[in-house]
Amino acid sequence: MSVGNRQQSIVLIVDDNPTNLGVLFDSLYDSGFKVLVAQDGMSAIEQLQYIKPDLILLDVMMPGIDGFETCRRLKADEATRDIPVIFMTALVETVDKVRGLRIGAVDYVTKPIEHEEVLARITTHLTLQNLSHQLQENNEHLQQEINERKRAEEALRVFFHAVSHDLRNPVAGMLIVLRNLLAKQTEEQQSGEQSSPATAAVPVSTLERMIHSSERQLELINSLLETHINETQGMVLQPETIQLQPLAQAVILDLEPLLVQNQVVLTNLIPLDLPRFSADPAQLWRVLENLITNALKHNSPGIMVRLNAEVQDKFIRCTVEDNGVGLNLEEGRNLFDLYERGTQSQHSSGLGLGLYLCRQIIEGHGGQIGVVSGVGTGATFWFTLPC
Repeated sequence: MSVGNRQQSIVLIVDDNPTNLGVLFDSLYDSGFKVLVAQDGMSAIEQLQYIKPDLILLDVMMPGIDGFETCRRLKADEATRDIPVIFMTALVETVDKVRGLRIGAVDYVTKPIEHEEVLARITTHLTLQNLSHQLQENNEHLQQEINERKRAEEALRVFFHAVSHDLRNPVAGMLIVLRNLLAKQTEEQQSGEQSSPATAAVPVSTLERMIHSSERQLELINSLLETHINETQGMVLQPETIQLQPLAQAVILDLEPLLVQNQVVLTNLIPLDLPRFSADPAQLWRVLENLITNALKHNSPGIMVRLNAEVQDKFIRCTVEDNGVGLNLEEGRNLFDLYERGTQSQHSSGLGLGLYLCRQIIEGHGGQIGVVSGVGTGATFWFTLPC
């Protein structure tokens, strides 16, 4: 139904007076409406089983069941309760008008009927009905989007548990092998024995770094299993009092092979005298690692990356800046959404979880995260944490 196109609007007139029916029929038909007629309440109710009008003009005083009872029955039926009913009445008592509105009518017109008044009231209530239908459709679409969002978040929780379960055992096994190898090599060095031909000699410092990296991987995997994201609790954190500069330097050291492979010059400009603050070091490590590796994934080898931080209004503001290809406005707006991936990525296997997790972690700490960028001007990812 469209008020702007009255040929699509159907009005049912219910009146036992043939003269009134004729006059109203001609008037509404000439105004562009499709018109149905009934001469009593029961005929109107039976007719509604086959066709549903957009509005009903209903006389009050009729033989058989009167207009009040007809309206009551219409409003009691789920199939017809939403059809607007306008009473036509010669009754002038306020109590009768109030009775009609209480039963469910939306309006009334007083006999003798004035054409312009009837047309104005019909148009008004058809417009309201149309707006009501649009609102209902919008609500249904919104509910559908909410349900889809819930399904996506549930899929993410399942993904966390699956990844945690599948990766924990091989990483834990590799860690045991590395520790045994380190213990054996240390023992051989202390005793002066030489490694057997079947054992490859690996520097102790390299083994220690491999063990440290594996331990951190296991911590991250365990934190995935322990972490759950939902609307009531948010991200579960285990905060400690930490310094940002040493943590960032440890992240850089851990990523050194990847930086060398990509010919990246990474400079840590975070001041050593930055105040200590409370944060989950494992989760904050994940944020820094994701932001740095994100710069590598979306740019060609040889870029420059700088880490910096400063205190701003009781918050520590940290930046990860690169001189790469940058992002367009639309990419920057949606980059932290679930499963969102940049178009410049050199690797097509990513799921778009990294930056989404960064946002969850930073917001879980009470901070904010964002990006400032332009095409060809590099990108500066920033986040804030309460001091």
